[in-house]
Amino acid sequence: MPSNDGAGAPPLLHAPGGPGVPARWTSSAKSGVGTAPGIESRVWFSISHGILNEVYYPRVDRACTRDLGFIVTGPKGFFSEEKRHATHAISRLAQGVPAFRLTNTCNQGRYILHKELLTDPVRDVLLQEITFEALVGALANYRVHPLLASHLGNRGDGNSAWLGAYKGVQMLFAGRDGTALALAASVPWKKRAVGFVGESDGWRQLKKHGQLVHQFTRADDGNVALCGELDLSACNGKFMLALSFGRTAAEAAHHALTSLWRGFAVAREKYLIGWDEAQRDLEKLDEPIRQGRNNYRVSTSVLRTHESKEFHGGIIASLSVPWGASKGDGDLGGYHLAWPRDLAETAGGLLAAGAHADARRVLRYLAVTQEADGHWPQNLWLDGTPCWNGIQMDETALPILLVDLALRERALNEETALAFWPVVKKAAGYLVQNGPVTQEDRWEEDGGYSPFTLAAEIAALLVAADLADLAEEGTAANYLRETADTWNSSIERWCFVRTGSLGKSSGLESGAGYYVRTAPDDALDESAPDTPVYIPIKNRLEKFSRALASEIVSPDALALVRFGLRAADDPRIVSTVKVIDALLKTNFKGGPCWRRYNEDGYGEHEDGAPFDGVGIGRPWPLLTGERAHYELALGNQEIAESLLLTFESFASDGGLFPEQVWDQADIPKRELFRGKPSGSAMPLVWAHSEHIKLMRSLRDGKVFDMPPQTVQRYQVEKIDSPRTSWRFNHKLRRLPQGKLLRIETQAPARIRFSTNGWYTNQDLLTCDSGLGMHFIDLPTEVLKGPAQVLFTFYWPEADRWEGVDFSVTVSANPSNPIGVV
Repeated sequence: MPSNDGAGAPPLLHAPGGPGVPARWTSSAKSGVGTAPGIESRVWFSISHGILNEVYYPRVDRACTRDLGFIVTGPKGFFSEEKRHATHAISRLAQGVPAFRLTNTCNQGRYILHKELLTDPVRDVLLQEITFEALVGALANYRVHPLLASHLGNRGDGNSAWLGAYKGVQMLFAGRDGTALALAASVPWKKRAVGFVGESDGWRQLKKHGQLVHQFTRADDGNVALCGELDLSACNGKFMLALSFGRTAAEAAHHALTSLWRGFAVAREKYLIGWDEAQRDLEKLDEPIRQGRNNYRVSTSVLRTHESKEFHGGIIASLSVPWGASKGDGDLGGYHLAWPRDLAETAGGLLAAGAHADARRVLRYLAVTQEADGHWPQNLWLDGTPCWNGIQMDETALPILLVDLALRERALNEETALAFWPVVKKAAGYLVQNGPVTQEDRWEEDGGYSPFTLAAEIAALLVAADLADLAEEGTAANYLRETADTWNSSIERWCFVRTGSLGKSSGLESGAGYYVRTAPDDALDESAPDTPVYIPIKNRLEKFSRALASEIVSPDALALVRFGLRAADDPRIVSTVKVIDALLKTNFKGGPCWRRYNEDGYGEHEDGAPFDGVGIGRPWPLLTGERAHYELALGNQEIAESLLLTFESFASDGGLFPEQVWDQADIPKRELFRGKPSGSAMPLVWAHSEHIKLMRSLRDGKVFDMPPQTVQRYQVEKIDSPRTSWRFNHKLRRLPQGKLLRIETQAPARIRFSTNGWYTNQDLLTCDSGLGMHFIDLPTEVLKGPAQVLFTFYWPEADRWEGVDFSVTVSANPSNPIGVV
């Protein structure tokens, strides 16, 4: 790669030891994240352990560094790495502004490093204004060295680093695949060196010699680090450091020099003004300042900090790598991606905060990235390219609900909402064609019947029906409502058990039941008709062939309340809460927190070792927020308010919410402390969105994002479907007496059926729903059980018979829910 050295280039001296040790990311325990407002600066940053961690450029899904911190050396072998050998304090330059003041105090009391950190609002530069204060001895006794690990383009390998100059100003450079960075200072460099991590990098030299003895000028195609010694005598310990980016080294150097010439104060003022304007018109949900920070404004800034500046409305899940210190180039963990589920939840938080324009950007982004068949990928790079290949049905349902929430919040009017009808129609079509079973994804869970997914799907179908009415597509609207009713009336059949083992161990009274996650009926042996139709699955790591295992209980069941399908005081919900608490609740000093489900394998090992594909799931602060919403729906305002405080107690020292918190005894050597962030993702944007929504809900005295359609239809009107459906991806085996049997197909069909063993038969043609499904209701409501319905299919478009007979048995006892274990 060309060095663009210009004047003052040192003699060429290649660093030995390439390509260095395998590259790793760094701690996910972030204390701050930030970016400049507006779109002129395309740099994002994260902070942990008092130093700069991953910096992202030119997109928020492209990490370009591992970390940038200081090493201080001095007389008699003194060696201090600020991230390991100092205590760290962090504060914001202003409330609601992601610009930070860091104070790192040497554990030996020898020095203090004061830093202010932000990005230049008008160019691609990360700026730090730094003061080195000697507490023992004179300034001249110390050598101060910035150490930068380059990980350009989401990769630590394949980087090249070199020493050079731009217009006579000495800098350090790195590059990889058309992206370059430059590290420049406002004071002269006394020494500079690049090298391969673990072999010839500056850290090894400073640890051994206390100074840069070997000033290697190039380190090509490996895991590289850049290091230099600053001339403190030239600045009395106060200086600026600029980390800049560009397509070429010269471009990056130009940006760095411009920012240094303009000065930190100019960038600081513009940055603060921009964020103040961005936050000014939001809902006034500010609470009394706790622990020196406005937690509401922290959350709103976190949401906005994670948005792309190129693909507007694209918001990634987290500016962190879970268990990053143990992760290499091949495993970013999926958090530098847009997840449609998280996106929809995040946009809900933006709406709760009154950020209507932001929510509209998310809706437009979702519209553009929807797949041709109507679904969204499990996660995707910001340009829309899918990353993982899993499919989560709630990720198709939640964007539909977001359109309705935006309409209710007046972020959209009816005209603009109708503009999203083609998007909603495709999504609803995908749901009715592929639901209600949750399809398999990579990390979350195997396919099956999930109360959360069912609730999201059913609510989405009702919302889509309202939009279909606005679009004057009455046939589609009727079909959507009928499908929603059918699925809603089947929830207990699919997900409710009365004699499960967990109920007994949780102290439920005899006959009380609870909601579980269950496996699909095709996991069962068709030759065992007496086996319950729907049985619990074990966990995401096991196949459906092992479905005859322990029951899975999850706070997901509370989504039946959150989405308005069941009342908060419904006895089935109340008994489920008892089981959830018995199995999944952990009490901390600040209050309770819940795990996702029993047998969750996503978390640290028992000894605190990082998650490596298996582990033990830990409590999620997000679920404390969801429980607070449930308590609010139940009318327990005071409990919900106390849970808000509990929720906030799990934040990092900078106010960021982790994905999980550690729930065992402290393990200081692994930086794991009970009730504090674990090594999982932090910040989790969805958790900050839930925090905002909870604050809005508490102010309004009601659950902010509960759809009114479901409440009206299933709690007020108490609609019960007169039918139960059979489809090829959902082969019903038994039909409650008195119900119509709806046959649904994805192509026009003629249904030949018999209720007397083919002694006589009748043909009926399916109707087109307008959503990719065709259906017909067989007149089975008059049958008395036990009875059997036989049927087969003729496909007019293919001019062929199916060649297989199917059967459904009419239950003799309609009062006994089918499939209840």
